[in-house]
Amino acid sequence: MTRAEKAARIVAILDELYTTLPIPLDHSDPYTLLVAVALSAQTTDKKVNEVTPALFARAGTPAEMAALPVDEIRHLIREIGLAPTKAKNLQAMATQLVERHGGEVPADFAALEALAGVGHKTASVVMAQAFGVPAFPVDTHIHRLATRWGLTSGKNVATTEADLKRLFARERWNDLHLQIIFFGREYCPARGHDLATCPICGWAASKKRIAEEAAQRAPRRR
Repeated sequence: MTRAEKAARIVAILDELYTTLPIPLDHSDPYTLLVAVALSAQTTDKKVNEVTPALFARAGTPAEMAALPVDEIRHLIREIGLAPTKAKNLQAMATQLVERHGGEVPADFAALEALAGVGHKTASVVMAQAFGVPAFPVDTHIHRLATRWGLTSGKNVATTEADLKRLFARERWNDLHLQIIFFGREYCPARGHDLATCPICGWAASKKRIAEEAAQRAPRRR
């Protein structure tokens, strides 16, 4: 089966499984989405959603965030991984939004990626979910699934993003990003996963890949 044939079958399965696509991170506008996505690195969406209400009550706009001391921001997000670094980045990012963009989140990849603590993946999520611009944000989960399914060589997330963009129609990128995330959480975990019984891995993964991950699950003999 070619990659294109796999891609078509994967789309059909995901469309059947996920007809509604709620955005995992709670937010009310592009700014609060940007903050939530920036906080989500190496942290679960659930934990971010637990922390952001108190943060946004104190800093619901870039101007309010820029005015908060870094120590206060850090205290508000203390349960989030890498809180000290993220606190510094949030204040710097908010200051940049105020000084460079009049307190608005720019709908532009380059401008977003120039903000403190904002990488390509974060910018892609904001462009897709806040502004509806086709993007294919690739995090470690999507990278893992695309590699398992043989849609990419898996060299790095940049290669995976380019491969997925070539395989799938541009107008499907935003939905597929969420559908693959939801599928990974429900059916395709990183560890202890039986690829042979998975609704997609069972036919999309190579026999070699299935055998390799089965061997990793098997208990080691002493």
